[in-house]
Amino acid sequence: MRERKRQKRKKLYREKSEEAESTAMLLQFLQLWMMLCLASVSCSARQDPFAMRISCGARQNVQTRPTNTHWREDFGYTGGIVANATRPSYITPPLNTLRYFPLSEGLQNCYVIDKVPKGHYSIRIFFGLVGQSRGTIIEPLFDISIEGTQIYSLKSGWIHQTDQVFTEALVFLIEDSVSICFHSTGHGDPAILSIEILQIDDKAYYFDPRWSQGILRTIKRLSCGFGQSKFDVDYAGDPWGGDRFWQRIKTFGEDSESSQPRSVETRIKHASHPPNFYPETLYQSALVSTNNQPDLTYTLEVDPNRNYSVWLHFAEIDYSVTTAGQRIFDIEINGDLAFKHVDIVELSGDIYTALVLNTTVSVNGRTLTIKLKPKEGNHAIINAIEIFEVIMAESKTVSEEVSALQALKKALRLPPRFGWNGDPCAPQQHPWSGVGCQLNKSRGNWVIDGLGLDNQGLKGFLPDDISRLPNLQIFDLSYNFFNGSIPESLGQLSSLQRLNLNSNLLSERVPATLGGRLLYRASFNFTDNAGLCGIPGLPTCGSHLSSGGKIGIGLGASFAFFLLSTCLVCWLKRRHNILRAQKIAARAAPYAKARTHFSRDIQLTRHHNNFGKTSTAAENGPILLS
Repeated sequence: MRERKRQKRKKLYREKSEEAESTAMLLQFLQLWMMLCLASVSCSARQDPFAMRISCGARQNVQTRPTNTHWREDFGYTGGIVANATRPSYITPPLNTLRYFPLSEGLQNCYVIDKVPKGHYSIRIFFGLVGQSRGTIIEPLFDISIEGTQIYSLKSGWIHQTDQVFTEALVFLIEDSVSICFHSTGHGDPAILSIEILQIDDKAYYFDPRWSQGILRTIKRLSCGFGQSKFDVDYAGDPWGGDRFWQRIKTFGEDSESSQPRSVETRIKHASHPPNFYPETLYQSALVSTNNQPDLTYTLEVDPNRNYSVWLHFAEIDYSVTTAGQRIFDIEINGDLAFKHVDIVELSGDIYTALVLNTTVSVNGRTLTIKLKPKEGNHAIINAIEIFEVIMAESKTVSEEVSALQALKKALRLPPRFGWNGDPCAPQQHPWSGVGCQLNKSRGNWVIDGLGLDNQGLKGFLPDDISRLPNLQIFDLSYNFFNGSIPESLGQLSSLQRLNLNSNLLSERVPATLGGRLLYRASFNFTDNAGLCGIPGLPTCGSHLSSGGKIGIGLGASFAFFLLSTCLVCWLKRRHNILRAQKIAARAAPYAKARTHFSRDIQLTRHHNNFGKTSTAAENGPILLS
């Protein structure tokens, strides 16, 4: 009996344990299912990044194969001419038109694109060649700036280098627009095929605490090992990665025995993760050093005295390495140790797992050399390399003064050849023609301290907006054809030391605020303006009248003229009537004379017959009068 109860209790305990285990498994399954659902909802809820692609010169939207990429029609440009395009490379987008900027359009032309959300962007510009046969190609060389910071200067021979037919920069946009400018250098006309503005993660490519104040310009992106050069979209990469171009390299150096390619189809863990979203395929191919050349060495020509951000990509895909400690190597950059004892499996956590290492280096010479030196395992391995130039964003011109210059441009009717587009003072290499700039160190912005537009054949008038340039010291508009009066607001420029308005067509009184400044050693020249008056050296003005007074005088003169004209017309009509009456009287004179004589005879006869006799009027009858 006791044994039977014990067996019964054991059975009941076992059933409860199985029930609890089943419940626990069910709960685990439900938790996993909920996590997957939440992840799915999160992924589906994430918005696509902002993307704008412009086909320069296109008059309608374009869609290109094989990726069905959408390109907007051309807009946002400040000038330029549309032409048929010649594509310099197979990676150039298959677009048929471009926009180029001859010198007649000015030294500086821009695309100003509004309604771009604030954020972090990859901006890529593809260059083109104006439609011509390859035998007669003129290779244009020019500079490019984004948001007032120069990022690139095209170098001779770019049409023969696959990854130099475009430039790309990672930029933070702090306003709802972006300005992309092209600066002529006298070596051909800038010609632009396309512009891409692609949003990326706000934390992508973080490299330094001052990272958001800088620009990363892409120097080189290499995908090592087997395969072909591709864009992220060809790798089915995440759009938040920015559609990067990866140039395939199958060996380092000219010696094909210095490295060997490796590739796998095994899935790579931790690849397409935020914030950089690298394509997984990037890590499925690699270069491995050989027994003949244990070190892996890559050398790139760069501009001297610059800072460079280097990103190195690894995944242990070699079947001969299965655990940590089997492959260890050091990484040197230009002879300096950048990373010591790199063990990919240990640092990434497993084989077939992505690992990214980043460092920033200063380069004084013209080469950047990356060397992987094995310490354990005899061979080094690398999957991809990214190299960026670090460019600190330049200071901009005070926005109020930029607006003032834009108003001045319109009032002075400046022709396109002046190229007043973009920022007046930035980049420093390309200020506006005739504009002097000074850095306000306390504000960290440029201000305008001089305008020299003398002897340019300009017409127009001087606007009141000139007073919005409070730092102006020199203002020279001499030997032009400006008309109208000198605005009173010009006298508000307390910093103005030299003003040349001579040899124009200006008129009326020189503002008293300017005349008084001559006592403070300012140099002002108003000569050879026939209509100016009011200061020593110029004619004396009449009584000073306000604009209302001048209008009153004009209206009074008009009324007097009208009154005089009316009186003259009335006098002429009266004289005409008098002359007409005299003519009628002359024709009736003989009859009137005869009637008069007859009446007089009758009166005389009556007089003689009634001499001495008194008669009444009734008796005598009426007296006839002539």
